[in-house]
Amino acid sequence: MASAAAYGGLVTAIVDQPPAPPVRRAWVTETFLVLGVSLGASGIYSVLSIIDRLTVHRALSAQTSTLNNSVTPDRPWLDLAYQLVGIGLGVVPALLAVHLLSRDEPGARQAIGFDVRKPLQDLGRGALLAAAVGVPGLGLYAAARALGLNTTVAAANLTDHWWAVPVLVLAAAQNAVLEEVVMVGYLYRRWLGAGWMLPRVMITSALIRGSYHLYQGFGGFLGNAVMGLVFGFVYTRTKRVGPLVVAHTLLDVVAFVGYTLLKGHLSWI
Repeated sequence: MASAAAYGGLVTAIVDQPPAPPVRRAWVTETFLVLGVSLGASGIYSVLSIIDRLTVHRALSAQTSTLNNSVTPDRPWLDLAYQLVGIGLGVVPALLAVHLLSRDEPGARQAIGFDVRKPLQDLGRGALLAAAVGVPGLGLYAAARALGLNTTVAAANLTDHWWAVPVLVLAAAQNAVLEEVVMVGYLYRRWLGAGWMLPRVMITSALIRGSYHLYQGFGGFLGNAVMGLVFGFVYTRTKRVGPLVVAHTLLDVVAFVGYTLLKGHLSWI
């Protein structure tokens, strides 16, 4: 266990001294508003989705969760436009979070490590983190399916066009930026600044992360909640979301593109 002095030093390295109580309350309110128009809303819909799945009298393991679906498969050019617009709008909550932080702290983007000051370090740490999380995560998914606690996740369902793989890579990067900037960089800075204890911040963020994956089943919830704790721990040590964005992007690229390339060749995916 870390000493109290070490714990206090860790929190101080992430945020400055907490402001006055009215500002702290405003910051907490702000975080729930940001979540309400982004990942928190996804969590609420995901809870409704798992309730729906559990009450249709069909085993969870017999159901399928589809990601990255075509919108107009008969009109590829319009489908591409839909995909690109969805990706672009998907990063707006992350940009909003950085904007809100920057109003109180001009160097907020650098303070949370959402920059390119250390590209090689971020890439290296991100690749190691992706490997450390990805292999156990795949095992957890397989176990949850075998136990009937998870749906089958069809990770990519775009029509077969030249732009499918590039779009999936962009979608992976969008997911990574949105989740890591909002769930870690923004929430950690705001909640710690509001005086929350670090364990409370880490657990709350991880549970919210798990909640918006509940539509996949309980394996999706548990796996992503654990991932949130691991990513949060790494952030408290590095003070940078850059490695987290790299790791998350790599994990989703492998899932999305790998599924696209292998779904016709392997019966178990």
